[in-house]
Amino acid sequence: MPELPEVETIARGLARRVTGDVVESVWLGQKKGPLKSPASEIAAILEHSRIAAVHRMGKHIVFDLEQDHVAGAPSPAKGRGRNRKTKNSEAPSTQALSEAQAKAGRSARPTNTKAQWIVHLGMTGRLQVCEPQTEVEKHTHAILRLSSGRELRFVDPRRFGRLSVARAADFDAGGIEPLEIDRDHFLALFRGRKTPIKSALLNQKLLRGVGNIYADESLFRAGIRPRRRASTLTREQLGKLLVSVKEVLQEAIALGGSSISDYVDADGEEGFFQLQHRVYGREGEPCLVCKTAVKRVVIAGRSSHYCPKCQK
Repeated sequence: MPELPEVETIARGLARRVTGDVVESVWLGQKKGPLKSPASEIAAILEHSRIAAVHRMGKHIVFDLEQDHVAGAPSPAKGRGRNRKTKNSEAPSTQALSEAQAKAGRSARPTNTKAQWIVHLGMTGRLQVCEPQTEVEKHTHAILRLSSGRELRFVDPRRFGRLSVARAADFDAGGIEPLEIDRDHFLALFRGRKTPIKSALLNQKLLRGVGNIYADESLFRAGIRPRRRASTLTREQLGKLLVSVKEVLQEAIALGGSSISDYVDADGEEGFFQLQHRVYGREGEPCLVCKTAVKRVVIAGRSSHYCPKCQK
């Protein structure tokens, strides 16, 4: 599953490519799994919206949308049927808008409504910016036709990804951004918790965006075993862990994330941080520091990798 560095890399790439573009029409597939919001609501919010910004929130990619319309005029028709692109003829004409304004007895007032499109990539989800003539892949679940003539497509073979919308632009992924948290707040989150520190790091209600890869790598750099209960860690150890978490995430973002399975960024390029992994995925291989064989244990159903000598 893409973690914070991969999602950040994808969001930055999409921001460069689609910010300022307008969604002209939306097509949604028949599979219900990827849709966290109703299909009709997703289409109604996305259509004719301008993409004002693209950013990451936890493991989510968030598209900030601006919906221009005229106050006092009827709203565009909501929720077209699934499985087909919307037709421009379905939108109210300029003449209809003018008549509605005249009947209302007031002049038009342009207003701007903010909304958000939220994408969680799941395990195999990808967002692709394509030319219309590009062959549509088998597991494509959404196609957004843009005013630039390109298409933004959501492809997800395993269908663990999720698409949703928020009308008030108030989506909250929960937890705290690990790159923004300060030392005192970090200590307050983890001190006294009886769960293994690895499990605590993966708890998205505490920190958002940290996953299996970067938890293992951060714990290695901090010299802490993944099974250690968070409550047994000193203030100094937790402080060192915070520094390690931030360093690992920042380095991974700089290298475009880790391409372990089929992860690629918005331009279809692989990341390179997997070449810097010190313990993750290296079971049985010698530790890069002390040459002791790296071990793997399972904690709450997740594989955890560590050096039995360097980590205590």
